[in-house]
Amino acid sequence: MTRPQRYLNRMILFLVAVIAVCSVIAPALYNAFMGNPALNGIIMGAMLVGIIYIFRQVATLTPEVAWIEQYRRREGAAGPPSSPPRLLAPMATMLGERRGGRVSLSAIAMRSLLDGIATRLDEARELSRYFIGLLVFLGLLGTFYGLLETLHSVGGVINNLSVGGGDVARAFNDLKNGLNAPIAGMGTAFSASLFGLAGSLVLGFLDLQAGQAQNRFYNDLEEWLSSYTRLSGGGPLSESGDASVPAYIQALLEQTADSLENLQRIIGRGEESRISANSSIVNLTDKLATLGDQMKAEQGLMVRLAESQMELKPVLSRLADSVGRGGDDAQRGHLRNIETYLARLSEELSQGRIQTVQEVRSEIRLLARTIAALAEESER
Repeated sequence: MTRPQRYLNRMILFLVAVIAVCSVIAPALYNAFMGNPALNGIIMGAMLVGIIYIFRQVATLTPEVAWIEQYRRREGAAGPPSSPPRLLAPMATMLGERRGGRVSLSAIAMRSLLDGIATRLDEARELSRYFIGLLVFLGLLGTFYGLLETLHSVGGVINNLSVGGGDVARAFNDLKNGLNAPIAGMGTAFSASLFGLAGSLVLGFLDLQAGQAQNRFYNDLEEWLSSYTRLSGGGPLSESGDASVPAYIQALLEQTADSLENLQRIIGRGEESRISANSSIVNLTDKLATLGDQMKAEQGLMVRLAESQMELKPVLSRLADSVGRGGDDAQRGHLRNIETYLARLSEELSQGRIQTVQEVRSEIRLLARTIAALAEESER
């Protein structure tokens, strides 16, 4: 895409050249401007507003070009580009709906998009063209206004001219003083024409550059959209091989293609979900196998502890008998400590058994939920 900055640079250089020429003839322009400051100020103000509008009109193409380039860079990625444009809003909406799949446009759809964009570009240029005509109109208005003042002043001079007294010098002085007003009217007329035509010339060149920038943008956009355009060819439904498919058949085919694309995306997402579910089931199976091994190891440990406890009972009973016969207080204390330790060990074994059973129940509950979710997805 061609960026509009090159056209903005041309416009800026042209304005710099105009300012340089005006600075050279500044005294003459000042005298002409002072012929009628009010009317000439209106003309200069209209020209300034037109210059600002045309610059803004070209500058608005920059975000549109940036959006297209961003879309082309992110074409393989997911998610639409940020900062949607204003001029290309319908096209952005259409391409955003087709995001993630193959983008294709029919010749009719592409032509409809391009016609809408061309209409918007023409509407944007209508105001700049109006400013050019407005400057010409203001110049002609000032011209006619000055001519009217000149005619009125000449009529007054002629009416006041009198040579009946024979004083020719006085009559000539009166004539000379009376011609100041017609000359001022002629200055108003020619200064208004000068500023109006010069302003229309400046705006005309700027509007020409704006039109070239918009045409280049339109051509680049057309070339880019042509890469997504699908042409309609002849088919067996027509008598000749070169005839195109009827409009309703083409619309039906396009709708069928879109439906197939949507179905393909849905199947792809379903396949991804199935692969993810299979991976989850495999991981859950591995966890259950690990949990089963841990339970077997804990059961073996509990069996060994129970056997050790059974072996310790006769020893403890014999030791208690011997202690009962000897009456040693220290040995009785040791026996109490051993009994306390054994009771605590038995309690910990029972708690560990309960915790293991709860973990097994939670894992089995998670497995049941996963299987139910997979069953619901398979039904969809």
